[in-house]
Amino acid sequence: MFRIVDKKTLNPAVTLLEIEAPFVAKKAQAGQFIIFRIDEYSERVPLTIADYDRTKGTVTIIFQKAGLSTNLLAAKNIGDSIQDFVGPLGVATEYEGMKKVAVVGGGVGCAIAYPQAKALHNLGIEVDVIAGFRSKDIVILEEEMQQSSSHYYLMTDDGSHGEKGFVTNKLKSLIDGGNHYDTVIAIGPIPMMKFVSLLTKEYGIHTIVSLNPIMIDGTGMCGGCRVSVDGKIQFACVDGPDFDGHKVDYDELINRNSVYKQTEAAYAKDHVCRMDKMAEELIQGV
Repeated sequence: MFRIVDKKTLNPAVTLLEIEAPFVAKKAQAGQFIIFRIDEYSERVPLTIADYDRTKGTVTIIFQKAGLSTNLLAAKNIGDSIQDFVGPLGVATEYEGMKKVAVVGGGVGCAIAYPQAKALHNLGIEVDVIAGFRSKDIVILEEEMQQSSSHYYLMTDDGSHGEKGFVTNKLKSLIDGGNHYDTVIAIGPIPMMKFVSLLTKEYGIHTIVSLNPIMIDGTGMCGGCRVSVDGKIQFACVDGPDFDGHKVDYDELINRNSVYKQTEAAYAKDHVCRMDKMAEELIQGV
């Protein structure tokens, strides 16, 4: 069992948990992920490692309440435990040769962009962070991003915080303004990563994206997380999750990720907590 040692609500839909997992923390690197299970009956869900502390032996995850498992995980409190916390999985991000990087995060994807910016900053690499959100109410990790970057640019769709506009608009203005980025790292909704990649391709800037396809075992055996990269099949769990943004088939990825949405919504709606049902039966028996 893996104990929760800290919990923070970053916005109504996004939660941060710090998990006691010394063996994972010992080897974790930016770009890698874990797979958790709430209990022995739960599904396996992958989440990117947002941070780690090798001294304390803890790993931090940040996630959005989307389906049943993430809602159940968000309901856990400090001192509670979860069944499984497997990792680190995936290939860590390679930073060799980078001198000036733009890290672009969209929405909850900023939870993945943050460890990238932090790792680059700690290596002494110049890093500009562009974070995009729909509105002020859902902004996360603003202070942490500022501390882990040379320049931090906050964008909101409605202009309620930071600058009004999309991350692609800001990235284009920075490039046109004379910022010579050798790499752009984009993490967020698939359409955002697609349009960032289309933009950087025009300028010939190497672009890395972190993909989030449907994943089951996390070891390359099931094939569920396959993605098309440069016309070839790759598996995000063992070949990624980082890929060349100019070579990803984003439309295929969007279609594959939407396959189970209706099933997930129906299951979450009809789900009955076993503990609640047991309590109800006991009360009725009395």
